[in-house]
Amino acid sequence: MSHFPTVRMRRTRAHDWSRRLVRETRPAVDDLIWTLVASDSKTERTPVPSLPGVSRLNLDGLVKAAKEAEELGIPAIAIFPHIDPSHKDAQATESLNEGGLVPEAVRAVKAACPGLGVIVDVALDPYTDHGHDGVMTGDIIDNDPTLNILAESAIILAKSGADIVAPSDMMDGRVGAIRDALDEEKFGDTMIMSYAAKYASGFYGPYRDAIGTKAALRGDKRTYQMDPANRSEAIREVELDINEGADMLMVKPGLPYLDIIRDLKNTFAMPTFAFQVSGEYAMIKAAGANGWIDEDAVMMESFGAFRRAGCDGVLTYFARDIARKLRA
Repeated sequence: MSHFPTVRMRRTRAHDWSRRLVRETRPAVDDLIWTLVASDSKTERTPVPSLPGVSRLNLDGLVKAAKEAEELGIPAIAIFPHIDPSHKDAQATESLNEGGLVPEAVRAVKAACPGLGVIVDVALDPYTDHGHDGVMTGDIIDNDPTLNILAESAIILAKSGADIVAPSDMMDGRVGAIRDALDEEKFGDTMIMSYAAKYASGFYGPYRDAIGTKAALRGDKRTYQMDPANRSEAIREVELDINEGADMLMVKPGLPYLDIIRDLKNTFAMPTFAFQVSGEYAMIKAAGANGWIDEDAVMMESFGAFRRAGCDGVLTYFARDIARKLRA
């Protein structure tokens, strides 16, 4: 192999045009999914203090955001609900309300922007008064009864017009239960994006503020979300979800788990996504606001890191800002 001084790696880095010619990864607006928080408030926008630049949006605000996403060329949005505490109970009853916030939000967005992809979370934590992703028997999250609720919820969301349902609960067997239920109800074309490797992470705090579950959560979620120390376990989780009918895979959080993303892409060659979660977003925003980093540069660098690791797309609160930057 040739070596210095015959080989000089800096030659192709010397000019903007040459750097562009040899660039290996090209992030694009097509790689973005904009994460949005819906609210049943009469106020169009309610800022979330721990997520600078992010607001809970009522239906009018959500439709405006959807139209903006469409104008910017963002392919899809992902909707997460902030449910009024008066509608929460131990059985997540509100998750089965066909006239509830999320079904209404999906119908409103699809009516205004029929060509925009709509992804909805399938999980019980926004609807439970204890903040967990499943129904409880004593202090135990009861896996199998939870599956029935998740499957019924997924049907309601598909009926409302959701293009992709994304089970984020990490219950065993939930993808199969949802796929069977969708197929039985003639929603065979509704896609499933599985939170296949969702870790019990410390990066979720601002999101729990945004959807109003932080104060209610009793204990933690380590009995069902993955241990951050584990790598091989992610392969097993993902293989199970693929066999149960998942169309797409997701790793959550994003940047701390780039190795997992690459492992999954290399192993399964499936459509693979990362969720750049609230804590990742908030850290970049806070450091940028204090002048410790160049916020725009780090935003784009992190987006590029996901693509370089093997992601086909990224769910991020930065989607609008990245799309604007790419357009500029």
